[in-house]
Amino acid sequence: MKPDALPSISALRDHLLAHSVRRGDFVLKSGRRSNWFIDSKQTACRPDGMILMADAVLAVLPEDVAAIGGLTMGADPVAFATAAVGNLRGRSLKSFSVRKEAKDHGAGGRIAGALDAGDRVALVEDTVTRGTSLVEAARIVRAFGADPIVMIAVVDRGGTCAAMADAEGIAFRALVTAPDLGFDYEGA
Repeated sequence: MKPDALPSISALRDHLLAHSVRRGDFVLKSGRRSNWFIDSKQTACRPDGMILMADAVLAVLPEDVAAIGGLTMGADPVAFATAAVGNLRGRSLKSFSVRKEAKDHGAGGRIAGALDAGDRVALVEDTVTRGTSLVEAARIVRAFGADPIVMIAVVDRGGTCAAMADAEGIAFRALVTAPDLGFDYEGA
């Protein structure tokens, strides 16, 4: 992590708490109940949140990463904002999405956007609980011929993604964790 990362990550955490965290009774995608929910897109899709998020991602991004993306929809605002803000900060990154299904017309396949075989890749997600979307994206990117070297979650609410990334041979970074937001991990 670069020395200037902590202020941007702290500001990102504060933005998430102000705009993205909800308390109540929620049923998660897994079917489990939780007393809190995070809609990270409330941060990732606000202009001030985009800048905070992109700066925090850029602060932990390895220098040799050429492209940033992941499974659509969770990765899209993170990847696209980071590539745009990175360009303004002197860091050129291509961005892409991994479609949920292969497209059978046009260029086809599951990759949409700027990704080339051989690229070293950062896979991103707005919020992870288990980490399955990042792992799926890693496998698709590898099949395409690119090299995923790091997975970055804006929020890790589950606490299990690091182990899944490790099993894939990929580094994992969480910008903000459930405990950072005042909650217990809810993974597994």
